Amino acid sequence: MVQDDVLRQDWIVACRSEDVGEKPIQVMLMGERLAIFRNSQGVHAFKDLCIHRGAALSLGEVKNDCLVCPYHAWEYNDKGECVKIPQLPEGRAIPKKAKAVHYACIEKYGFIWINLANNHPEFFRLEEMEGNSFHNVIWGPQQVQAKPPRIVENFLDVGHLAVVHQGYLGTESHREIEDYAVHWEKDRVYSDEIAIFQPDPDGSGIAKYVYYTYEIVRPLTVKFTKKDRENDTTMTILLTVRPVDEHTSTAYGILSFNYETGLADEQLIEFQNEIFSQDKPVVENQKPEELPLDLQVELSLVCDRMSIAYRQYLKKLGVTLGTA
Repeated sequence: MVQDDVLRQDWIVACRSEDVGEKPIQVMLMGERLAIFRNSQGVHAFKDLCIHRGAALSLGEVKNDCLVCPYHAWEYNDKGECVKIPQLPEGRAIPKKAKAVHYACIEKYGFIWINLANNHPEFFRLEEMEGNSFHNVIWGPQQVQAKPPRIVENFLDVGHLAVVHQGYLGTESHREIEDYAVHWEKDRVYSDEIAIFQPDPDGSGIAKYVYYTYEIVRPLTVKFTKKDRENDTTMTILLTVRPVDEHTSTAYGILSFNYETGLADEQLIEFQNEIFSQDKPVVENQKPEELPLDLQVELSLVCDRMSIAYRQYLKKLGVTLGTA
């Protein structure tokens, strides 16, 4: 397993809710192979290993609300306790050691989240998903050969919009970024509104300024809000990243709109995939692969204040995975 005490204490995205149906699925999270399954009580996560002969529990089935091993049909309830061993003679007690390793698991905001430390920390609140004011679209998964902090910092980087995403999220003629401040309030870190000139931010074909606010929600979960003042509309994107192993990550997101976009969900996802595909080769080839938390290692500008704040935030928490 990839070691990082801070991330093990946090909720980390494992997969989309829709990925977990009648059959168990296998998910790699921080180098740990998990079996995730659904029963009448909800969604559950085990270490993907039967203690009997090391079979992958994710290859089994859900029967009588239990996860059944595919090799010898041992049955584990959702607490990980083995409640049936078909090979035992009638009346023989099940060994106390016959248990699966159980991880804290919660289904929220269209995703399954895992806490590897089993301490059930408080979950963050996403207001866009709490009521009916926003239309929400689940995005991902997108696999990236990069460490999670590099992916997250790219999302928080305002300076690259008019370069990497020229013609989409910015223009060559408007690459300057006005000074802005970053605010620290308890567990929330967020930027001022930043003016971004975009060629067609609302589908009207008219270029204009929109206003971005970036926010750090958790070490691997961040968000931006895009406001169009003329039309009084708001769009947000929440990005969250699953560390698969030492070198691979999987990104997911929630796209939220408080207005009618005129596009089908599939079109919104396709556009986000296009934007992400422009970022991906840049992020996968950044050096060093680990995000430097020493601010003297790389040269930063005033417009990098949100990226700097993210590095300071990770250092303050003690996150080690993907950092240097």
